[in-house]
Amino acid sequence: MSLPLHLSVKLGKHLLKQKLRRREKFPLLVEVETLFACNLKCAGCGKIQHPAGTLKQRMPVQQALGAVEECGAPMVALSGGEPLMHPQMHVIVQELLARKKFVLLCTNAVLLPKHIHKFRPDRNFVWMVHIDGLKERHDESVSKDGVFDQAVEAIRLAKSKGFQVYTNSTFFNTDTPQDIVDVLDFLNDELKVDRMQISPGYAYEKAPDQDRFLGVQQTREMFRKAFAGGNRQKWRFNHSALFLDFLEGKRDFACTPWGIPLYNLKGWQRPCYLMEDGYASTYQELLDTTEWEKYGRGKDPRCDNCMAHCGYEPSAVLATVGSLRESIRAATSM
Repeated sequence: MSLPLHLSVKLGKHLLKQKLRRREKFPLLVEVETLFACNLKCAGCGKIQHPAGTLKQRMPVQQALGAVEECGAPMVALSGGEPLMHPQMHVIVQELLARKKFVLLCTNAVLLPKHIHKFRPDRNFVWMVHIDGLKERHDESVSKDGVFDQAVEAIRLAKSKGFQVYTNSTFFNTDTPQDIVDVLDFLNDELKVDRMQISPGYAYEKAPDQDRFLGVQQTREMFRKAFAGGNRQKWRFNHSALFLDFLEGKRDFACTPWGIPLYNLKGWQRPCYLMEDGYASTYQELLDTTEWEKYGRGKDPRCDNCMAHCGYEPSAVLATVGSLRESIRAATSM
């Protein structure tokens, strides 16, 4: 199963507009980190490895909205850190919905029950809850016991109040194909989340644990086995079919780093969400002055094992709309 129909239509209109304007580089989704602070210390993430003064900063509402409007992406992922630690996160969400954006609020869900009363269900608003495995595996990943149970109860609470809930699961070399099957079956069949997003972990330079990241062949083998036996067809994914093909090794793409750009307290991060090679003050400056030809497999060793969603889902989406066959396949799998 691929993207929801109304989201596919929104994205299709955006792509058509870019084609008519003959733009070669444009965003499909923008990720906005309104803070770096978090209430957890996950082993595979380097986001909280900033100075104490930086961790205290919170992005003003108008700055966040300005970045979204500047780049023109139809979808926005609000992340961090933990975005629910931002005192005006509900205001940012309300303003983006008023601007007809599709908004994903990415959270570990620990603070969700405390703040859920500030939000209202909307077909363009999604809680994106981070779930990296079942109880023992997830709690080990976030370095704190009890977080899995808290996240599960938060998901059930949000669903009971009429919200859409997606999940985001990152997998590492400590996982097996059966681990993937078990957690996705649980999310899909028992919790009945609306959509699931998956990605192999990326080796952040500042991540505390550098021994858990997958290579390309490991990634392909693990997902090929996990998707076997009809699993891929039954799970409600928030992915294009071609991105899932890519994870299995059935297709290969070049990275499209400008397709999901990152804006945070320092500006527009070069060249992508995963690598920090300086910042641009505007999205256009990011496009015009980043040496894109220097990045990608075989060009920068940091890119060699990357198969992350933020770089390759845009490539898969563009390949889908550029092929009549793949467009029909996407339409029939909704």
